[in-house]
Amino acid sequence: MAHDPHGPQLPVARGPVSAAVRGYLAGADALPAAETVACASAYGDDLQLALYLCYELHYRGFAGVAPDREWDPGLLRVRAALEHRFLIALREDTPVHDSVEDALAELLVEPVEGSGVSHFLAAEGELWQLREYAAQRSLYHLKEADPHAWVLPRLWGRAKAAMAAVEFDEWGGGRPDRVHARLFADLMTDLGLDTTYGRYLDAACAETLATVNLMSLFGLHRALRGALVGHFAAVEITSSPGSRRLAQAMRRADAGPAAVHFYDEHVEADAVHEQVVRHDVIGGLLDEEPHLAPDITFGLDATGHLEDRLAARLLTAWRAGESSLRTPLPDQTKAHI
Repeated sequence: MAHDPHGPQLPVARGPVSAAVRGYLAGADALPAAETVACASAYGDDLQLALYLCYELHYRGFAGVAPDREWDPGLLRVRAALEHRFLIALREDTPVHDSVEDALAELLVEPVEGSGVSHFLAAEGELWQLREYAAQRSLYHLKEADPHAWVLPRLWGRAKAAMAAVEFDEWGGGRPDRVHARLFADLMTDLGLDTTYGRYLDAACAETLATVNLMSLFGLHRALRGALVGHFAAVEITSSPGSRRLAQAMRRADAGPAAVHFYDEHVEADAVHEQVVRHDVIGGLLDEEPHLAPDITFGLDATGHLEDRLAARLLTAWRAGESSLRTPLPDQTKAHI
């Protein structure tokens, strides 16, 4: 097995499961035992990092890890066990609406007095908090829209055409300088962050890993294609108003033109995407496969459930004057906070 020199470095393990998976990727023989996986907390650092390691093999992999580990049978069995733990917890813990229409209707109503992360950052967020937020979100935004591409071969007709159109916009409409992942890297540069793919994996909290893992979980399973469409709809519907507040936060903190532009771009683009996803992606999928309605609803609501968990983590830390990261940014000591 030839080792791939490219990709990010393997992260530090966070427990016995992620240690075994990491070790296996690095060349050791032993994978975690089934009982070890069964004892791991579904939302905890250990399980979420182990699952992230498995999923990342389907994206850019890791430096020094053989590319054929992506389809290693033993590793796939471990991944399936990790996914089972995660998915069971999500199904047990997520408050699910009675219908797709009810779930969408709630997302479409902006609260008069919001209390989420974007509201906090717009009203009182400091530059160090914006930098932490960008570092956490970089695990997704540096591969923005990629997890959702898994669903394209599993759709057809109106839903497929509409989904492809939205993804094309996310990838810059054919212009590499407008690819949203590129725009986020520019935002990170304005904030003085390292734009290397996967750079902040060690620093990101379990709640952030779970939001990224959710996309891969839904995207890599044909049986969960409805949930992936629901997830994508939740992201697009909430993106435009949230991005407006984050652009305001970046302006207020004088974060830089690229930092502001990333969110300004999403205010405009995602206002259009929201309409397309609701009417043509979800509508088209339900026309073809109406039995997927409960899965779409679950995808919508599971996304909100994990975003709420992440918001609670970030806001609890920030309101206490503490870092939300497992390890503070290199140039951000407690004295600076």
